[in-house]
Amino acid sequence: MTANILDGKAIAAELRQHIRQQVQARLAAGQRAPGLAVVLVGDDPASHIYVSNKRKACEEVGFVSSAHHLAADTPEAALLALLDELNENPEIHGILVQLPLPAHIDSDKVIERIVPHKDVDGFHPYNVGRLAQRRPLLRSCTPKGIMTLLARTGIELTGLDAVIIGQSNIVGRPMALELLAERCTITVCHSRTRNLAEKVGQAQIVVAAVGVPELIQGAWIQPDAIVVDVGMNRLADGRLCGDVQFNTAAQRASWITPVPGGVGPMTIASLLENTLQAAQLAQ
Repeated sequence: MTANILDGKAIAAELRQHIRQQVQARLAAGQRAPGLAVVLVGDDPASHIYVSNKRKACEEVGFVSSAHHLAADTPEAALLALLDELNENPEIHGILVQLPLPAHIDSDKVIERIVPHKDVDGFHPYNVGRLAQRRPLLRSCTPKGIMTLLARTGIELTGLDAVIIGQSNIVGRPMALELLAERCTITVCHSRTRNLAEKVGQAQIVVAAVGVPELIQGAWIQPDAIVVDVGMNRLADGRLCGDVQFNTAAQRASWITPVPGGVGPMTIASLLENTLQAAQLAQ
């Protein structure tokens, strides 16, 4: 292996320590601890794990977290009514609705029901629009975490060619806006992209976020590129892997994120940063 490892687990631990110190300073000044409401609808096992990890992180830094676990058949109107209550609650600074939602609930309607200044996931069109205008407020957590990782490389991003594989509203599209704000030249690839290998091979930054195990072959990676793997896939033998062939890509890249332990911890750390920012905005 020649690539340096972007250790998201270690960097996220540093961020949590810094956030904990800021929370202690708030409390010492007589201010309220940041409050995060986490809403889970249904019994998806992966969602339960994600919610549990987020609540544990909140407790570690001194946030006040409240859990709202609704049955899978909860009517959409009931979920929207709960969000209205949380929007009005001054003790709640951030609201997170764990996705995916059951099929009978309109995710877009739910996302837009959260008031923008409590949208700590950074999914609301208002917050995405601010990012598009280079005036970010609450930023989408995974792309925000990736930008923190990229900053740790010490590499000047301005002018670099970046390829993002995946165009989701959660990662791909806001990731493009984040890199564009740093004056990178952006190519967004997706399921209809032709000559994917050629496009990846031209990139100095590769962000893979498609959820297809080892789709991006290591031989495609340009020597000394930065590779960020957002994928988290479980293989038939139980192993976890990303969207990039890690071992071969690491022979060519200058920096690479591991799976697990790369982007995942940074996403949760960014959620904590957003919640603290939301508390400061409310103040």
